[in-house]
Amino acid sequence: MPRELPLDHFCPWREEAEELRERLTTLEAKMAALERHVFGKKAERLPGVQQQLRGEQSEQEAAARAQAALENRRQRAARRADGAVTRQVHHAVSEQQRQCPCCGSHELKPLGQGRTSVLYEYIPPRFERQVHVQQVLACACGQGVVTAPPPPKVVDKGEYGPGFIAHVVASKCADAMPLHRLAQRVERGGVPMSRSTLTDLFHRAAEVVAPLAARLLLLISQAPVVWADETPVRVLQVKKTKLGYLWTFLTQNEQGQWLIGYRFSMGRSGKTPQQVLGGTEGALVVDAYTGYNPVTLPGGRVRVGCWAHVRRKFFDALATAPEAQQALDLILALYRVEAQAVQAGIVRTAAHRALRQQMSSPVLMRLHEWLQVQRTQHPPKSPLGQAIRYALNQWLALGHFTQDERLPLDNNRSEGALRKAALGRKNFLFVGHEQAGANLAGLYALVATCEANGLNPELYLADVLLRVQTHPHSRIDELLPHLWKPRDVDSS
Repeated sequence: MPRELPLDHFCPWREEAEELRERLTTLEAKMAALERHVFGKKAERLPGVQQQLRGEQSEQEAAARAQAALENRRQRAARRADGAVTRQVHHAVSEQQRQCPCCGSHELKPLGQGRTSVLYEYIPPRFERQVHVQQVLACACGQGVVTAPPPPKVVDKGEYGPGFIAHVVASKCADAMPLHRLAQRVERGGVPMSRSTLTDLFHRAAEVVAPLAARLLLLISQAPVVWADETPVRVLQVKKTKLGYLWTFLTQNEQGQWLIGYRFSMGRSGKTPQQVLGGTEGALVVDAYTGYNPVTLPGGRVRVGCWAHVRRKFFDALATAPEAQQALDLILALYRVEAQAVQAGIVRTAAHRALRQQMSSPVLMRLHEWLQVQRTQHPPKSPLGQAIRYALNQWLALGHFTQDERLPLDNNRSEGALRKAALGRKNFLFVGHEQAGANLAGLYALVATCEANGLNPELYLADVLLRVQTHPHSRIDELLPHLWKPRDVDSS
């Protein structure tokens, strides 16, 4: 009769089997991610929340949404029509056609104002070389001389006007165009230009509007709810580039206007958030990065988690753990509540908070119970195990939104504010030095805030580049993008 072995004899084999299972799960997840990267869609691997919610709408809701989208398109078209230069082109009936097709009479009279149609045409832009001649008047006494004032300039004795400099800034910050490529386009327009000249103009503009960028960041730091995120930016060094970081901080005021600020630093430590938000109170919407810990400690801001990050991690685990779909469905239910609030027109009101507590809180309880059960069934280093651990570690921060209607579910707004910077990073690769990164951050802030509030950044910059140099410092807020008014309607 064979001798029975003790259970302890199999423990090493059991541990080795668990370790191999964990490694196999990790390799399967990496393989699935690689296949998505090579063969799948590059832009958005996970279907958007709004896309999924639209698929659940009834016919009436879909019709209402389509009508609202049509109205929005009409309003945007009207705004574009107001901003475009309009020129009437009259088409006269030729002499050969001036005959009635019925009776053959040549006595034809105009009928009404004629038929009109709209045609958008591209007229190549041009740079203008302006020669300003200042009149000089002399008195008969031979001593008194009066000279007309020169045109206002951003740079003393400079050859480039505020509109030209604003175009340079908007081309780089709004269109992510490298300055060497812009120099080629300027030369095609008939203006001798070099990249170094455009670089000097860009940094000079940043120096002029630096008080506005600093004031914008200060107002953001005083807001009760702030979004934040960061992205790497290469900095040119002697032998190789060094890694710097562009941080974004943004908020939405009571009027629904967005204020977007940026700060550049040579490191990713918590020093930058501490400099911007240190000593302030309120909520900070961020991901799980520990660099924001210095401003979210007791006595600081309340840390608000991001459900979009949680959702992505469970989606990444879906290839090796189909049960992750249950977590994705529950997270989608949270966004479904937000869609109901938008449809009811109660966003950021007390009714919104009540709706969250009534409908979102039970979903959170079900999700938390599911996480606790699944945590013991999956290796900690497996994709699903990592997603579960991430959600549980952030659970307190993820649940704050049920107590405050001003708090969002995710940090997507700040990620969106860094997309232009990411595109620019691909096009112009790096910044020349630390101060160049700071200048880029200041101009990014003004351009991004203009675009977020429907303003043309070129028109805005062309105006404030001159006005900020003589505007009273006590009224500097009047020149911020969300409060700016063109000079001809400025109450001052």
